[in-house]
Amino acid sequence: MKTFQTLSELAAEVGQPPLISDWVTITQAKINLFADATGDQQWIHVDPEKARAGPFGAPIAHGFLTLSLLPIFFDSSFALAQPVMGVNYGLNRVRFTAPVPVGSRLRAHMRLLAVLPIESDGLQLSWEVSVEREDSPKPVCVAEALVRCYP
Repeated sequence: MKTFQTLSELAAEVGQPPLISDWVTITQAKINLFADATGDQQWIHVDPEKARAGPFGAPIAHGFLTLSLLPIFFDSSFALAQPVMGVNYGLNRVRFTAPVPVGSRLRAHMRLLAVLPIESDGLQLSWEVSVEREDSPKPVCVAEALVRCYP
């Protein structure tokens, strides 16, 4: 994990190599909790027996479950010593490019694309995020995440 002392120091990361998060394991329990929270009870996610006979040979995580892990990925890849309030502002160009079977380990590569000043002395950070699945040749999710930070 990389630690930045200030938002300005983090802003200097534009164009630098990506920050890499810790691994997160996708369990059937996580998938079931997400299904309960969102009401998405599609059998490919929550019925292991039926899913084994399905197109992926196992239950797979919801795409939005993978996307919802962004805060964990951010928290495990860098820290700010300066107290900051961060809020999600939105997403651009989200794609779920490969399935995430139960038992997969995921981590994110996050590259800071741009930093824009916003009201109240804040900054809007634009991050290119690529979520990889261990031992898989292609990412499972790619997105541009917009985060607003305020001192």
